[in-house]
Amino acid sequence: MAFRKRNEEYGDRNEAPLIRKKSRHLEGVSDVDPHDYELLRKFVTEHGKIISSRLSGASAKQQRQIKSAVRRARVLGLIP
Repeated sequence: MAFRKRNEEYGDRNEAPLIRKKSRHLEGVSDVDPHDYELLRKFVTEHGKIISSRLSGASAKQQRQIKSAVRRARVLGLIP
């Protein structure tokens, strides 16, 4: 069994473009509404923590909107 160099087998990691997963939940949504608790539940864990943008696939602007909407919905008593 012949051993190959790692770069030949897998390619150089610096050459591969990074593909960011986009959020399917936010397609067609311009602003996140704090009264839309069904949408906000998709970005909150069972324990009530806000899911990070890495896992949700939201952009930085969308993540800030999610954060403020979830906090406002908590004050309103819509979500835990």
